[in-house]
Amino acid sequence: MTPIIELRHVNRSFIKDKQVIPVLQDVNLSIEENEIICLVGESGCGKTTTGKIIVGLLDPSQGEMLIDGQPIANHDKQAQKRIRRQFQIVHQDPFASLNPAHTIGDILSFPLRRHKMVTGTGSLRRRIWELLTMVDLTPPGDIVNKYPHQLSGGQRQRVSIARALTVQPRLVVADEAVSMVDVSIRISLLKMLHRLREELGLTIIFITHDLALAKYFAWEGRIAVMYLGRIVEMGRTPDVIANPAHPYTRALLAAVPEADPDLTRSKHVLQLRSDEIPRLTAIPPGCAFHPRCPFYVPGLCDVDVPALGAAPGFVQQASCWPLQKGLPLVPAGLTPEMTADARP
Repeated sequence: MTPIIELRHVNRSFIKDKQVIPVLQDVNLSIEENEIICLVGESGCGKTTTGKIIVGLLDPSQGEMLIDGQPIANHDKQAQKRIRRQFQIVHQDPFASLNPAHTIGDILSFPLRRHKMVTGTGSLRRRIWELLTMVDLTPPGDIVNKYPHQLSGGQRQRVSIARALTVQPRLVVADEAVSMVDVSIRISLLKMLHRLREELGLTIIFITHDLALAKYFAWEGRIAVMYLGRIVEMGRTPDVIANPAHPYTRALLAAVPEADPDLTRSKHVLQLRSDEIPRLTAIPPGCAFHPRCPFYVPGLCDVDVPALGAAPGFVQQASCWPLQKGLPLVPAGLTPEMTADARP
């Protein structure tokens, strides 16, 4: 099956004060129709930039993006606009992404009119009512004439999702779409996204820094873990959660709080060599995680960048030299004989 979207060796840099800042480096990612994939990682790792490239808000500095197997650059500008309409984004902060001077009805009507999705006032009104009902904003008559500041955070995010659905997209990027709402509202929003995916056949790219949230939302999908602009681990969610391969993924999972105090006490804490995240303007040579990695191998991890590939003993792919060479993961300074369990 041809992927709906494929990123091939995508790089993206920005220039600030005449200095080049490499935000994405050699990102390869294929996304299938009706799939859920989570991009996970710390702030600044390139998750949002990847999402913006997918929906066309940014262009790659290098590399290419294919849609349905065809490079997007092969199409003329008008064709690119038609194709790009199939990919929409839901931003993190709904208050910032919704125009405060327009009513909810106006916000939803603009894309419908601009792309000629409806004909006539009656058809426009019915479609707006239908969209509000789809995102559980009922009765629509109580919502349509309000302004964004008159709604709660959860309601505003539902409006943002409804706006993304106005042009009948094939794919939606949800960029930290539930991080700005109360915890009690998050689950209902995630359940709604699942329902919309099933009803509309959507592909969803869910961006989050929370692996626990990724586990809940994408249990039937895949997780791509990013670190300093690269994907360092990728695979089916149950495989990544149950048996994380890359040391960075293990560190992220170790930081996830547990509701059960007994689990918290018995949980293995992965001690990093450093808590400092390198600056994008000074990315270390070799594996960018090696200054923090407890399993760092001098002369190997700090020389060449490991490719994302198969790791012995794991189903998923990982970008880690010790794993790919079959070396025991032993904290730096120890030998395999000095530890009873080489793999946390």
